[in-house]
Amino acid sequence: MAMNRNKDNVVPTIKDDSPFRYLQEDVLIEIFIRVPISDWEHISSVRKQWADLFRGECLWQAALNRAYPHASRTQRWTGPIRQGSSKRRFMALYISKNILGVDTDIDEMLGHIYLFLKDQLQLSTAPASGVLHGTMIDQLIVSGKSKEEADEVVTKIWLALLDNLEDTKHTFLVLKSIAQEYDGFLPYPYSRPIKVQWKVFEKLFVDFRDLLFDHSEYCDLIGIAKKKFPTLPHLWLGF
Repeated sequence: MAMNRNKDNVVPTIKDDSPFRYLQEDVLIEIFIRVPISDWEHISSVRKQWADLFRGECLWQAALNRAYPHASRTQRWTGPIRQGSSKRRFMALYISKNILGVDTDIDEMLGHIYLFLKDQLQLSTAPASGVLHGTMIDQLIVSGKSKEEADEVVTKIWLALLDNLEDTKHTFLVLKSIAQEYDGFLPYPYSRPIKVQWKVFEKLFVDFRDLLFDHSEYCDLIGIAKKKFPTLPHLWLGF
């Protein structure tokens, strides 16, 4: 189904006399799940009925079956991070394939771990990153992964999420909080990977440099970075 847009790339509201209003919901669902995902937000804003479909379970179950037919064979797993609704499962599989580039028998789980981390970091008061890291490690170990495999996968999820965070004041505050956390003496693989810590400081000193207004705040962060890493890029230096 082609959705006509105006010059501002906005899908116009369908008039009440449109033939679409007479279509059964199961027919609408079959049409919508064949439209590119990038158009779904626009479609859901056209009519209240359509918005209700996107909030319901039936549309997402149909989309899940069509896009990821193997998902019906996925066994539910134990651990702190669970599957959730059909919409959540669809999002997890989409992330696994398009952001993490994973195609294994646990690809859905990795998407759920990514969503778990994203949701926690979006909270007004996010839990300590060490706690989140440990929760993700535990999920993979409970599912049969070795410590080395769990460390590699969780590191990949951290880096992918950090690269996809929005450039907002909240993100800056979360990154600053992570950078200032005390590492402690946690055993492998529960200690935060050095690659993840580097990425946090890189984003602070490069992507969010304009938000480092306070000289004492900058000095505090650069002092922490110097203790963690043997050398620092020149781009990080200089307030």
